[in-house]
Amino acid sequence: MSEQILSKIAVLTSGGDAPGMNAAIRSVVRTAITSKIEIMGIQQGYAGLVAGKMAPMTLSSVANIIQRGGTILKAGRSLEFHKQEVRAQAAQSLRAAGIQGLVAIGGDGTFTGAHLLAQEHNFPVVGIPGTIDNDIFGTEETIGFDTALNTAMEAIDRIRDTAASHDRLFIVEVMGRDSGFIAIDVGLAGGAEEVFIPETLINVDLAIQSIKRGVARGKNSSILVAAEGQKVGRAYDLAEQIRRKAGFESKVCVLGHIQRGGAPTARDRILASRLGFASVRALQQGLTDVMVGVQSGQVVPVKFKDCLHKKRRVPQELIDLAHLLAH
Repeated sequence: MSEQILSKIAVLTSGGDAPGMNAAIRSVVRTAITSKIEIMGIQQGYAGLVAGKMAPMTLSSVANIIQRGGTILKAGRSLEFHKQEVRAQAAQSLRAAGIQGLVAIGGDGTFTGAHLLAQEHNFPVVGIPGTIDNDIFGTEETIGFDTALNTAMEAIDRIRDTAASHDRLFIVEVMGRDSGFIAIDVGLAGGAEEVFIPETLINVDLAIQSIKRGVARGKNSSILVAAEGQKVGRAYDLAEQIRRKAGFESKVCVLGHIQRGGAPTARDRILASRLGFASVRALQQGLTDVMVGVQSGQVVPVKFKDCLHKKRRVPQELIDLAHLLAH
């Protein structure tokens, strides 16, 4: 594929923030500047794009941000961008500013907007997967997942100390409305007696059996892990079901948005740096309407149409392992 001559590109972050987004921004900016490409930062995602909130970025713009959580470009969701006429206005604004390509960092919603921008207006767009849910189809890893997992893991380790000290049952709720990756991984790593995820039907009876087996062995404390499901507070519903069915009283801890914040892990910083570099190179190679993802450890371009409106599912192997180790 022939190399494209680019003089100016832009970068934005959209949707929910994820630890490592700043590392991705840094990589995009530094790769562009090293390639003699002017780089513009768009504030507040697609809403900022429509409003023309963009400014030049320099090497100093991204100094000392690799260790910071969140995103210096701000993020958010834009209902206005669902309208075709608004996307047309955005494409016009980009071209009027002399911008020849866009890097969009985010999840499924971000990629949907990027795909429509590319399809409807033939504007070059490359996506970088940034979401703690790790559920983007076509990539084995997303920016932010490893940090969120380790944040939840640290919290559960601390909660287990209290559970053991007071002979208590704790239900810990982690993020993951439609995806159980955080819950299953932290459940396995934290030795949970049961894990509740969106990919499988809730089975309170199995959890009760696991708790009773532990009690029979002399174990007087237990940890259950639940993905939040369709609404935050699902763990309280589980606690009530367990109380009614077995008489066990549960303490509930909802970790919530604490999993999105904090300094990214080394793994997330490296992943973000690799994907940021690859996104600029993809634009230079004339690629558009694609995400740069990881497959078999290698960074590869994946067409948006092949990853949108699909979800990575938690492997059955992990679900089976979690049940086996709970015995």
